[in-house]
Amino acid sequence: MPARRAAVPAAAVFLIPVLALAGCSGAGKPAPGAAGAAAGGGPATSPLQNPDGTRPGLAPLTSAEDRKAGRDLIARVATAPAGPKDGYDRNEFGPAWTDNVDGVPGGHNNCDTRNDLLARDGRAVEHKDGSGCTVTAMTIDDPYTGKTIRWSKQQASKIQIDHVMPLSYDWQMGASRWDKAKRVQIANDPLNLIPADGSQNASKGDSGPAAWLPANPAVRCAYAVRFAQVSLKYQLPVAEADKTAMLQECGG
Repeated sequence: MPARRAAVPAAAVFLIPVLALAGCSGAGKPAPGAAGAAAGGGPATSPLQNPDGTRPGLAPLTSAEDRKAGRDLIARVATAPAGPKDGYDRNEFGPAWTDNVDGVPGGHNNCDTRNDLLARDGRAVEHKDGSGCTVTAMTIDDPYTGKTIRWSKQQASKIQIDHVMPLSYDWQMGASRWDKAKRVQIANDPLNLIPADGSQNASKGDSGPAAWLPANPAVRCAYAVRFAQVSLKYQLPVAEADKTAMLQECGG
């Protein structure tokens, strides 16, 4: 059998320059201990040090300083009652994992969003023979369970790509009024996407943080911060109960 192609550095996946999320604590500073993380296979990155979502993983926020920075960021999130789900359809956010997306890292790089994200977060990544895009196997440190998982394409559903702020949630919070291009952006923005254990993704559905949090308690504050980052970037409010839950997870 021909040798599999060596892993392509994840830094090559995201060809669009980094766009810092205004107001994020730590934007533009290297993540502690994360030298080389952008090249893939590095340590999980704190969301405070990953405002565009191009670095791998979701590292816990453990210091009092970082947890306060998380609360400060969450405090900026607007709240509103959820609107109706009427009219929601996944197709309203474009074809699943399309590469034909403007304005987000990884768009138009000749690799679909799902494979971009697997390469971003995976270690020992293997690609289909003759392809620098299609991921066939990898090891991933799943933030939602705290487990290390060896994944292969033969068990594709074992790792799924979670929309941190679910698309149905987005729809109810204002995305129903957006144009199609903006909906395609949020569906394929690496800031809003985390490869994770498939059963965790399935159990989450379209829930906000008041109803669902990762099984791994260590990353719940980090998850809340990432939820807030997506909310702020796209100017989408969250339900009041969700904001309360997010602040609580970071000690507020």
